[in-house]
Amino acid sequence: MFKILDLFSGIGGFSLGLESTGHFETVAFCEIEKYPQKVLKKHWPGVPIYEDIREMDTRGLFPDIITGGYPCQPFSNAGKQRGEKDPRHLWPEMLRIIKETKPRWILCENVYGHIRLGLDTVLDDLESEGYTTWTFIIPACSVGAPHQRKRIWIVAHTDSKRGRLWKPRNEDAKNVGQPSRSSKFGVWDFEPNVGRGANGVSSRVDRLKGLGNSIVPQIAQTLGETIIKYETN
Repeated sequence: MFKILDLFSGIGGFSLGLESTGHFETVAFCEIEKYPQKVLKKHWPGVPIYEDIREMDTRGLFPDIITGGYPCQPFSNAGKQRGEKDPRHLWPEMLRIIKETKPRWILCENVYGHIRLGLDTVLDDLESEGYTTWTFIIPACSVGAPHQRKRIWIVAHTDSKRGRLWKPRNEDAKNVGQPSRSSKFGVWDFEPNVGRGANGVSSRVDRLKGLGNSIVPQIAQTLGETIIKYETN
């Protein structure tokens, strides 16, 4: 089993997707928000949850893969786009943990605007630590969701040769710089309609926030399956 250290965990999308392959298990989460912590405790009872990545002590942690959707606000088109100058820029903390634990694999996700703001720094940081990196634009529609939700995915690995080791499973997943095609049903929405006007739903605001911040687990599952194939060939 490949051990996952799941940072910026949210409601557990990375762990859900990777564990669905049958080859990964989560050894620790890091999530600061209270409602997602409740979700994680319910579905992963007994797995420790670190609260603040800035205070996280990594002694005793030996992950094979670190995952994380580090905060997107510094790079989002909907925000002020301050990038690395934004006080919510927490990539340096994730990098610190990578340096301390030295996992074989890194899997990250962020918003489309990250291409223009901050992505080069992240890739340079990883490569300076000996990782080979691959970046992709993978929309939610590539795994059958009825919306685009374009996101940047970063895969990094130590001790590997540069080259085209990664091939999209279908035509919806494109390398960075190539736009996703529309579906045969027309242009899909960039974000899902999660019923923001719903009433009478318990913890509605927290649930909607959790869904909005989450990744698409099926994409993590697909990338996890590719990692396993690469490790076993």
